[in-house]
Amino acid sequence: MEKSAISIILGSYNRKRFLKATIESIRNNNIKRDYEIIVIDGGSSDGSIKYLNKQKDIITILQNNHGSWNGKAVARKSWGYFMNLGFRSASGKYVCMISDDCLLTENVIENGISEIEKRQSINKIGGIAFYFRDWPIEKEYKIHYTYGDYLAINHGIYTKEALETVGYINDKDYQFYCADGDLSLKIWMKKYEIIESEKCFVEHHAHAPSRMSHSSKKQYQKDLKNSRLNWAKLIEQTNKLGEWKYVSIIDKNNTVSQFPMGSIKAGLIYRLRIIKQKLIPSK
Repeated sequence: MEKSAISIILGSYNRKRFLKATIESIRNNNIKRDYEIIVIDGGSSDGSIKYLNKQKDIITILQNNHGSWNGKAVARKSWGYFMNLGFRSASGKYVCMISDDCLLTENVIENGISEIEKRQSINKIGGIAFYFRDWPIEKEYKIHYTYGDYLAINHGIYTKEALETVGYINDKDYQFYCADGDLSLKIWMKKYEIIESEKCFVEHHAHAPSRMSHSSKKQYQKDLKNSRLNWAKLIEQTNKLGEWKYVSIIDKNNTVSQFPMGSIKAGLIYRLRIIKQKLIPSK
């Protein structure tokens, strides 16, 4: 496979409208170097697969993760399993991870790589975390510092070298939650740094239910328990469970306007509903 400068990886399932907007935001991001887009689809039934098959600039990996086969339920694969399919397939020196309901702000890919390369001559850089906000719930953008106050990547760019060194995501201990923080900590423990820059931020659409379902809460608690067991020594040494850092960034291009028509109105209604439930401040 011809080597690209950067591989952009995202998983998707039944979010065709958002996926198309995310893909367009990648294509229109003024990326100056060779890049590839890799989408791992979990067996969508909303037309996403038909759409992806027509996109000649996208590498599509289909791994059906739902339903039954030969009378038995399909064993559910973890989020990390899907991401690792993309990470291992990536030919780029850099690997960008975003969600299928994200929009890239102007030049974020070039800004991120430039920041890594600028800092690489001083320190051993394993990646850069993008600031993001859950729109329209949040007005400020955030990044997460996990156990020990180590910066984690929720959306951002890794070096392929760092991913290979740590053996990619732990896809056994986490079904969905905490796996990205675990990966970031593994990168730090191998003496790489994860950096941040206010030139690197993305929009993430918040369209999940305002309250976790019972099964989601149960899975979150299980993943969190595994995470704290795996990093118990670090937590004991530092007595720090992590926190979010928030910044106010002005997006002069109003990138959120690129979200699919209908989702913008639905998102605003969602915000009003959770304000009423007093889950977030109304400011």
